[in-house]
Amino acid sequence: MGKIEVILEPGRAIVGNAGVFITKVEFLKQNSEHSFAIVDGAMNDLLRPSFYQAYHHVLPINENSNSGTKASWDLVGPICETGDFLAKNRDLSLSEGDYLALMSAGAYGFTMSSNYNTRPRVAEVMVSDDTHQLVRERETVQDLFANEHLYEI
Repeated sequence: MGKIEVILEPGRAIVGNAGVFITKVEFLKQNSEHSFAIVDGAMNDLLRPSFYQAYHHVLPINENSNSGTKASWDLVGPICETGDFLAKNRDLSLSEGDYLALMSAGAYGFTMSSNYNTRPRVAEVMVSDDTHQLVRERETVQDLFANEHLYEI
């Protein structure tokens, strides 16, 4: 038998738990069947939940994380698509303005992100112990159109 070459792509296994996606609760909407927390993050920022139904543990960042409305929340983004969700059925106490951390978001976040609906991609910040450094700036709407040229008829 000849040589066998084994090639692995262990990206998520190495860096998956190293990243956290932070999003802000913009609005809370409840009806008799569902409780929706509309957040400023969207499927274009973190595609894995929409694309693969990937589970990301959600932790409240706010100091008063138990003072909000307790429910089983679906975290949904502001894009008008049925697949624009980041998490479903999460037991949390939420208030508008709260910040949430979606854990294990270190792999494929930026590489799978897009500018869908003219949404600039998010910034990336490297955190080590008690220090942090911006490693990729948030895009602006101007950045999205920087390489565009008008077609003259």
